[in-house]
Amino acid sequence: MTDRGEPRRIVGRATGRVQRVGYRAFCADTAMRLHVDGYARNLDDGETVAFEAEADESTLRSFVETLREGPPFSRVDDVEFRWEDATGEFKGFEAVI
Repeated sequence: MTDRGEPRRIVGRATGRVQRVGYRAFCADTAMRLHVDGYARNLDDGETVAFEAEADESTLRSFVETLREGPPFSRVDDVEFRWEDATGEFKGFEAVI
């Protein structure tokens, strides 16, 4: 995490054509570039990727905005999230299989 501000946590979901198009890897690449810790994983519905992420609030807002764009061949219909207190449980970012 960066030290630009207090750490925060977001718990969210991206919906649309976000499975089988490299979206989780895109999440992980974005997280590494922005220094965000957490994970992204596919849900069983075939059209949702769930994620949890921790960093300062400004970084997390940038992370979400990038997730709204998605990688080529994806179609992101919506990204919704809620704020929570950071726990510090993540070290790095994982695209969960």
